[in-house]
Amino acid sequence: MASRLNPYLVFEGDARQALEFYKEVFGGTLSLNTYGDFGQSGSADADKIMHGMLETPSGFTLMGADTPPGEDYSRGNAYSISLSGDDEAELRGYWEKLSAGGSVSVPMEKQMWGDVFGMCQDRFGIAWMVNITGQQG
Repeated sequence: MASRLNPYLVFEGDARQALEFYKEVFGGTLSLNTYGDFGQSGSADADKIMHGMLETPSGFTLMGADTPPGEDYSRGNAYSISLSGDDEAELRGYWEKLSAGGSVSVPMEKQMWGDVFGMCQDRFGIAWMVNITGQQG
C-alpha cells in the first residue's frame, strides 16, 4: 500500500454527527470506534469517538475523533480541506451539501485563474475549498 496523506479532524463531542454528515455528503464506508470500545465503557466519554474513518468511492479518506478525555478542545483556523478536480456535477454537489447550514466566504464562481472556486465553512466549523478546473461558467 502506498503512503497516504489524510485530513484528521478533532471535534468537541460531535465527531459522530460530523462524520455521519460527511458520509451523507461524500458517500462511502464509515467506521467509528468509541472510547467505550477500548476500555472506557463506564466513563462519561464512553460514547465519544476515539477514532473514525470515512473512505469514499472517489478515493477520499477523512479521519476524525472527539477531543481525548482530559485534553482541552481548541478550534483552530489554520487549516482547510481542498476538493479539486474536473467533474463539475460531483464537485458542485459536494459544495451544495458542505455549504448548507454553514457560511460561504468565497461564492462558487469563476475566478481570475480560470477555474470555478468557492470557500465555505460547514456547520461543524470545518473550512473547505472547492476548485473545479477548466470550467467556463
